[in-house]
Amino acid sequence: MGEPAAESVGSAPLRRMPQQARSKARLARVLEAAERLLVDEGVEALTTTRVAAEAKVSIGSLYQYLPDRDAIIDALASGYFSKLEALMEGFVQGAAEQRWEDPVGVLVDAYAGLYRTEHGFRALWFGSGLTERTRAADREHKLRMADGIGRVLLALGVARDDDALGRACHAAVLTADALAQEAFRRSPEGDAELLEEAKVMLRGYLAALEERYGDPRGQ
Repeated sequence: MGEPAAESVGSAPLRRMPQQARSKARLARVLEAAERLLVDEGVEALTTTRVAAEAKVSIGSLYQYLPDRDAIIDALASGYFSKLEALMEGFVQGAAEQRWEDPVGVLVDAYAGLYRTEHGFRALWFGSGLTERTRAADREHKLRMADGIGRVLLALGVARDDDALGRACHAAVLTADALAQEAFRRSPEGDAELLEEAKVMLRGYLAALEERYGDPRGQ
């Protein structure tokens, strides 16, 4: 009860926000160390003592920002969400400029690539240590990703901006996420056949959306 109120960066609770460049660099080093432990040893290794030792910082320095294992997990998850959402923002811009013939293929391939390179993301999601805060943040993250998909479709001119589009994009994100997770549970590189099936399914869904909306540019 006497502890300072937690502040947030994305979904990650911090006791306080780092202000100076040196403090920000120390926090980044702590999170890099936490990710190494997560990848090498799993969520169970993310004790404050182990993370502080791996980062070569004092336990007191770590406690300034991350009070316990849950806070470390939430901070790591927040970083992964930010990377995914930044990638989506790039797609929103690219869709209008490049006029993709196969948007499903572009998106699935790009996110599969991120799964392949972000070993910590896979270790966190496939483990059993997700916190309730992270699960709630993930639900909000998927809504933001669905909004991004909707903006991609609007940029491509294949949909109208309405509530039905939001629901459809959210369903597509949930489906794609489930299939991607299963593909990477089967293989570190992602089960190629399952990823292709995901593309077939999502292309069919996109075709149904295009049929639903007709030609929005002619409305």
